[in-house]
Amino acid sequence: MAFTLNRFRNQELASAGFQKKYKKRTKRLMLFHGVIFIFLTALTQIGGLIYLITLVLTSKLQKRRILFRSLIFFSLYVLATYLVVPNIAPYFGRVKIESTAYVKPHSSFYSWTNRNYVNIELHQVLQNSGKQLSENHQGIKLVYLDANFPFIDGFPLLPHRYHNDGKKIDVTFVYSDGTSITNKKPSFSGYGIYVNPLANEWDQINACLDTGYSQYDFTKFVTFGCIHPELQFSESVNKSFLIDILQEQAVNTLFIEPHLMTRLGLENDKFVYHGCGTVRHDDHIHIEVN
Repeated sequence: MAFTLNRFRNQELASAGFQKKYKKRTKRLMLFHGVIFIFLTALTQIGGLIYLITLVLTSKLQKRRILFRSLIFFSLYVLATYLVVPNIAPYFGRVKIESTAYVKPHSSFYSWTNRNYVNIELHQVLQNSGKQLSENHQGIKLVYLDANFPFIDGFPLLPHRYHNDGKKIDVTFVYSDGTSITNKKPSFSGYGIYVNPLANEWDQINACLDTGYSQYDFTKFVTFGCIHPELQFSESVNKSFLIDILQEQAVNTLFIEPHLMTRLGLENDKFVYHGCGTVRHDDHIHIEVN
């Protein structure tokens, strides 16, 4: 009798131990999936949803789950990014930026991650300004960086503070390789290689850093490599480029650092200082429309 009771007790203890381990494993798995969901959503807006759909479709797989799950996720993501999303985005007041003879992304990252959507007015500004730039300097294109996600006003495009309504975009400066103007950019990401203040120019960067805004030069950490260190900021071309953008009626705000405005001799009410609470803008131009 005692033997039988001990046996049942041991079975109960083993079952309880198994359930406890199962619950811990389930919690860890849920946390793992939750982190991936948040990361993909923050990076691409639609990636988290595609990931959840993939989990549902592959929930009963026993063998090669990781392989099939990866294949299904990437297939659905590509289908959504290049076929579905561009056709739905106009219902949210946004269009995918068209790559033309005058306009292109700095890298495929910005299209792969759905960070290349703007409203119709901003899209026209980009095409007009790009065409003017190319006509003034043959073969040179307007090169853009982060714009906006395709859906939902107010949905943040991290790490940016304002890119959440289809009305904002970052575009690169134009550079010279020492002999001619080029479409090349100094960093892999397009961000983080700065045109620093000269000795006789106001140093807004250190003014912000010295008052505790340590994030002000954060973009130096997201260059992902300096690929063309020989490039030089072209003052004449960037000045004419900015003047052309200013002439676009839909444009209401431009962000660049104060020392560059002074250096280029630019004065216009559309130039607005972005404040120490954001990041420095001597590695790109921020454009906003009404």
